[in-house]
Amino acid sequence: MGQIFNEYLTRPILNLLVWLYDVIPGQDLGLAIIFLTVIVKAVLYPFAVQQIKQQRALQALQPKIDEVRKRLADDKEAQAKELMALYKAEKVNPAASCLPLLIQLPVFIALYHALASGLKSEGFSMLYPFVPNPGQVNPMLFGFVDLAKPNYVLAVIAGLIQFWQTRQILVPPGAVTPPPKEVAGKEGAKDESMATMMNKQMMYVMPVVTVVIGFGLPGGLTLYWLTMSALTVLQQWVMLKKHPLPSTAPPMVAPPTP
Repeated sequence: MGQIFNEYLTRPILNLLVWLYDVIPGQDLGLAIIFLTVIVKAVLYPFAVQQIKQQRALQALQPKIDEVRKRLADDKEAQAKELMALYKAEKVNPAASCLPLLIQLPVFIALYHALASGLKSEGFSMLYPFVPNPGQVNPMLFGFVDLAKPNYVLAVIAGLIQFWQTRQILVPPGAVTPPPKEVAGKEGAKDESMATMMNKQMMYVMPVVTVVIGFGLPGGLTLYWLTMSALTVLQQWVMLKKHPLPSTAPPMVAPPTP
């Protein structure tokens, strides 16, 4: 399994990173990582579009969800079944918003391996024949930020942007309000409960985790995560303009601090 991961994910990322390092003027590893992040973001664009559409669909569906909960307040089993039928009829999957993050994790791990060992002289044996061997890689950003060592400033900035990114897309009530406890364990409400839990973790826990982990990881990885989050903020701002909040949905408000 490890060999498959290395061959089909770590090796391509390493080769792309080395190639970018070679063609970018000044051979700046930081700029190579930034350009690599832009490429990864472009590949993940369809998943980001789906995420926004699912969030908006769930938001638009919130009044119907509230109506079902109120009308069937005394019959939790029927309430859960009708909610499940509603999700199915409207083609809404509350857990879909977590997909882009889950897809990014293998890429992040592969980049970690590329930076940890692939950029050393012995790691260049993984280069494809058409990728020039640089001999050695200077791990600097703009000539003064060492990306081979942990960078606390990059870690804190990455955490702040991570919070901005998640709050930007998860503030609708439908994204952070769990189903009533009476139906939380019923069929049809499980996806909603899981999505709510994961959304809250993404909003409050992930930024803290990003900072803590960033303190111990090479600055190159932190730079990747920071750039990815910044690009996501920009992408979400553009896409939210194209897919505005439905007029029938509840107003967007910030969730209370847990």
